[in-house]
Amino acid sequence: MRSPMTDRDSRLLLWQRVREYAVPVSMIESATARRRVGDWAGACSAARLDVDVNLRSAVRVYGREVAAAIRADLRHLAPELLRWHMPRIAPDGLLRPGLTISLVRYEPADFDRPAGAVQLVVRTPPGWADGGQRMSLALWDRSRVGSGAHRPPHPDRRFRMDLHRHLWDVRRAGELRARAGLSPHARGWAVDRWADEAALLLSAEGLAAGRVAVQLGGGARRLLDVGTGAGRGSASCQVLPDAATWSLPDQELLRAGLVTADRLHPLVAAALAPDGALPTDRTRPGALPRSNPHARLVDCRGARHRIGLAGGVLTPLDHDPAEIRREELLAALTGTPLPCLRAIDQAYRNPESLPDVRARLDHGDVTGALSTVEALLGPGALLRDGALRDEIEDAAHRRLAYGLFRSGLVGLGPYGLPRRSPAAARPHRGRTNSR
Repeated sequence: MRSPMTDRDSRLLLWQRVREYAVPVSMIESATARRRVGDWAGACSAARLDVDVNLRSAVRVYGREVAAAIRADLRHLAPELLRWHMPRIAPDGLLRPGLTISLVRYEPADFDRPAGAVQLVVRTPPGWADGGQRMSLALWDRSRVGSGAHRPPHPDRRFRMDLHRHLWDVRRAGELRARAGLSPHARGWAVDRWADEAALLLSAEGLAAGRVAVQLGGGARRLLDVGTGAGRGSASCQVLPDAATWSLPDQELLRAGLVTADRLHPLVAAALAPDGALPTDRTRPGALPRSNPHARLVDCRGARHRIGLAGGVLTPLDHDPAEIRREELLAALTGTPLPCLRAIDQAYRNPESLPDVRARLDHGDVTGALSTVEALLGPGALLRDGALRDEIEDAAHRRLAYGLFRSGLVGLGPYGLPRRSPAAARPHRGRTNSR
């Protein structure tokens, strides 16, 4: 059995990877700029959040008061902050698939609906359609859920953020520090917050007391009796939201020295240190420093030669074009190219930066992945057969699967069972809780 410290270390390393790749700096900057000028739809687009909310329809169906509340919440939604705090799975830290997460519950006054019948939700696609790691934003209405293959998934009781608006609403982002769990358990549990968060949950459900289950992963759970009269005679058991179960990983990453403040989302960094007294790193936030590909040296026939970008492609810099053409012809006949040519071929097929490219593609950062490839091979390079090309083609197939899922051409088959897409990606390497 693994020790708690081992569990903690693996959890922190996973979140370090998530913080490096899942929400790139370019996404944060673009989404923030659009949100600040009132373009909430543009902010969602920048954060790869597809919008399925029709405000005109909301006015007609729910009334102007509810529609105005929805519009206000959308204008203050920070979609990249929402992505930052979304539930994830090990080992790669990808979005937990197949979730419907409540962000806000509305109560239309003019309709005979129970509390929470109308909700603003964010959805993650099923695992086979997670290419691009996109999410979608929609309104869920208990009275209009449809049936069979057209029934939208019910909001998850465990994974909900309507009681944790500080995880996505810029108006409440300052609450993050107080609710982050300042004294975490060795396994990452926010034990010091459980009682207060359980009380908030019961209050939101209209209960003064009750029993609350804390899901700890792997089938384990703990029961909390909250308030006077809780226990055996209390009402049905509530489930503590996942966001309240675990301490904020950013705090632990900072304490362990695995991340610096300028690599955090700015709203997170501001909440954790209002006075700005967190250690920083002068390198560009959100990216690990990499060696300059232009300065690569190769031992070639008793000399040290350079390979680098020239004319938009990776080229041997210490061989003239005539020699290169001659050597390429000889290599085609004998199969033994120059060491410089072998190094370039290796860079095209299976470069040292392949894990970085793969991680960016896995998390949907196509722009960052292509920038990494261009920095290594040049913008004019044509990919050759090999691992690098396979990864890029696989990412394209996964994005196609998501497009088919969004269009409804592939997805839910008879009885609501998921049907595998012809263009489905490779299966996830894990399905355990990243928390």
